[in-house]
Amino acid sequence: MPQELFSPVRIVPLLAAVCLVATTAVKADEPTTVADYDSVVTDTDREHWAFQPIRVPPPPQVRDREWPRNPIDHFILAPLEAKGWKPAGAAPPAALLRRMYFDVIGLPPTPEEQAEFLKSAGPEAFDRLVDELLARPGFGERWGRHWLDLVRYAESNGYERDGAKPSVWRYRDYVIRSFNDDKPYDRFILEQVAGDEIEGANAETLTALGYYRLGPWDDEPADPAEDRFDQLDDIVSTTSQVFLGLTLGCARCHNHKFEPLTTLDYYKLTAIVNPLQRHQNGRADLDAPVGTRDELSALAGRDRQIGELNSQIGKVREDFKQTWLASGGSKLPAEARNAFLVASATRSEAQRKLVEQHGLQLDEEITTSLPAETKTQIAGWRDRIAELTRLTPDLPRAYFLHEPNPTPPETHVLLRGKPGRPGIVAPPGVPTVLVSKQPEFPQPDGNTSRRRLALARWLTDPSNPLTARVIVNRVWQFHFGEGLVRTGSDFGVMGDAPSHPELLDYLAGEFVRHGWSFKWLHRLILTSSTYRQSKQWNVDYGAQDPENRLWWRFPYRRLEVEAIRDSMLLVSGRLNRNMYGPPMFPFIPREALAGNSDPDKIWPAFDEIAASRKTVYAFVKRSLVVPMLEVLDLCDTTKSSARRPVTSVAPQALTLFNGQFVNEQAEQLARRLEREAGDDPSRQIERGWNLALARAPTETERKTMADYLAAETARPTSESAGSGSPISLADARHNALVQLCRVIFNLNEFVYPD
Repeated sequence: MPQELFSPVRIVPLLAAVCLVATTAVKADEPTTVADYDSVVTDTDREHWAFQPIRVPPPPQVRDREWPRNPIDHFILAPLEAKGWKPAGAAPPAALLRRMYFDVIGLPPTPEEQAEFLKSAGPEAFDRLVDELLARPGFGERWGRHWLDLVRYAESNGYERDGAKPSVWRYRDYVIRSFNDDKPYDRFILEQVAGDEIEGANAETLTALGYYRLGPWDDEPADPAEDRFDQLDDIVSTTSQVFLGLTLGCARCHNHKFEPLTTLDYYKLTAIVNPLQRHQNGRADLDAPVGTRDELSALAGRDRQIGELNSQIGKVREDFKQTWLASGGSKLPAEARNAFLVASATRSEAQRKLVEQHGLQLDEEITTSLPAETKTQIAGWRDRIAELTRLTPDLPRAYFLHEPNPTPPETHVLLRGKPGRPGIVAPPGVPTVLVSKQPEFPQPDGNTSRRRLALARWLTDPSNPLTARVIVNRVWQFHFGEGLVRTGSDFGVMGDAPSHPELLDYLAGEFVRHGWSFKWLHRLILTSSTYRQSKQWNVDYGAQDPENRLWWRFPYRRLEVEAIRDSMLLVSGRLNRNMYGPPMFPFIPREALAGNSDPDKIWPAFDEIAASRKTVYAFVKRSLVVPMLEVLDLCDTTKSSARRPVTSVAPQALTLFNGQFVNEQAEQLARRLEREAGDDPSRQIERGWNLALARAPTETERKTMADYLAAETARPTSESAGSGSPISLADARHNALVQLCRVIFNLNEFVYPD
């Protein structure tokens, strides 16, 4: 073959032609109108079960009239009876008590609470207990943490610098208060999606907008345009998963490969949130004051007046300074005086150093040398500043996004997801497959675009087929370990089908009918016989339904790390119940901090009392997760987490048996047992079991632990071996009791609710 066929002169034009044809072909396939995109969605796509209207069915009839306590039980029992099966028997009262406490408030019952309850542990007593637990502040802390998992809550931005998110803890407090107040879920959505656009917007609703700003943020992006769309993608992906149970984020670059969700659907939602911007100064991340519009307007007016007064003070001082320096009035060296007279923009490096070195001294000289009438004038202005501050005090600050301009920017479909390849303009809207007609988006009102208000109203419209289904399924999942739909954030075609579709629709419809009340839903679940089943295994049922899809027994679940840590604090007597406010910083070993460039500043000095608050108040730093929380499966905070991973790895055993926190709580528990049970090993064991497990030890456990204490007390310690003299009997007994407390914390029963 002639060599000239492969010369650059021939190959380069050929490659260019191939690329042109390929590019033209891609462009020819790309939709050019909204209708082109919408035509992808078919009537068959709309027939998917999750996209159908919610229809509330009546509870099915069952043969067993005794077992059902409310409608949930009818829906669970009917399929079991169809197979000739029976649900598991009721859990023992003590076990059910512990289960309920952990599920509702994330802590075990105290021995006193257990004793009081078991005096009359009938069905009515359980119902009263449900109401009592739902009214406790711990309910909001427990269930607020579940919500924080969903919305990727953390208190730092991630990426290399991982700066702190200022005042973001106010969003966490907003969530906890909302659950404790039983804020209706539709209102909860409205405030987080459009808290600035609703009538009567105030500090609370603006704080709720922190939802948008919780994700990772790169304060030094290599490509600012790409980074801007990454921020919007975080919002769009999270919003579609959390509220709708849809994986719309997969349609950023192309139509979804498996779901009837188009790229235009993705950018229609992007168009709704595109007007949002961060409060920042350059790349510095800022919080902002929150209040009503009148309060914010008054504060802005105050700050404007204070700014003008400060400018007047500065001008008077500057004019005097220039005259005074030129006349030689200052005691500064001549070269320093001359440096101050040079405009700051034209000073040499040497002059800048002189100004920095002598600035404070010059300010003091000017203050004492001002003419009396000038001092009086400045004092009057400062009095006015103080009066303005008194009349209009500072507002609280929160961390949220805002719309600086009510006119929304155009949003284009980005071809292949590339900011440099804008396609057609995307109107604001919602996924085509979910509606026969797009919701109406109002015109801007002079403050915001009002697009998010329209989105919030559509999300909370009772006719929306997904919002209520998704959230009642999440609540079921958090109680039972699995949802009726096991893919909690994927209700699409590729997601799991519901095990009990009629029950799901019943719960969703009744949830809306009862005012979107979380506490109503919890009460219905907790008072059901389904919830109160034991965990008794049935070999025949397990062979046919090993995953317990029919809910013929209550499933085993391990506690989350927050409940494990908080329970240790409660049992040891060290739990600090202070709620709300800035985060606390749990102990982190120096070794874990050593890899950071500035370990002394990255994590504040340990404060044992503050760090003994509940774990929901712990500072969550994306690049430095507290080792105990990380090892025991804290969720990934870079994205929405519908459920925690549950792993079984060696570091978990090491953490629970010899971690610094566990050792400290074992020490504290041992001291508590000595105070409350004296030096009698039998009473110490009894009290330890009651505190940690809400039950008395069995005879076997009592004998085994007594033998263990005796052996540990008698065993020579490293201290005695090293010193040549034995330690005191009291110290030996104490050390043995500490080891027993570590054993208690490592029992399976301690880390499983019941």
